[in-house]
Amino acid sequence: MISGFTNETAPLSDRELEALPTFVAILSRAVGKEHAVYNDALCDLIPGMSGARVRKIINHIRRNDLVPCLVASSKGYYVAETEDEILDFEESLRGRESAIREVRESIARQRRIRFTPIGKQLTLF
Repeated sequence: MISGFTNETAPLSDRELEALPTFVAILSRAVGKEHAVYNDALCDLIPGMSGARVRKIINHIRRNDLVPCLVASSKGYYVAETEDEILDFEESLRGRESAIREVRESIARQRRIRFTPIGKQLTLF
C-alpha cells in the first residue's frame, strides 16, 4: 500500500478477485485501439467500483501477465497489435517514472533545506 492512498492501493479484495476473470476476458478481446475499453466501462462491472481500483486490477493483470501487451491510451485499455504500440507505451511509462523521480528528488531537497538546522552540515557518510 502507498501511504495516504490506503483504499486505492490496498490488495485486491475478494470481490475484485472474483471479477478478475471477467476483466481478463473483456480485455483479452480488446485487440487494437479501435476496440479499447474505457475505465468507466470497467468500473460498471462491479457496483461502487472506483477508477483507482480498476487501475489496481489492471496493474495486477499486467504484473501477472494475464493479458499480454495490455497498454493504455486516451482511448482506453487495449491489447497492442504492433511492437511500436508497445514501445510507445513503454516510453510513456519511462517519462512518468522520470517525472515522479524528479518530484521526489525536489521534495527531498526542499525537506533538507527546510529542516536542516542552520550551521549543521550534511555529510555523505
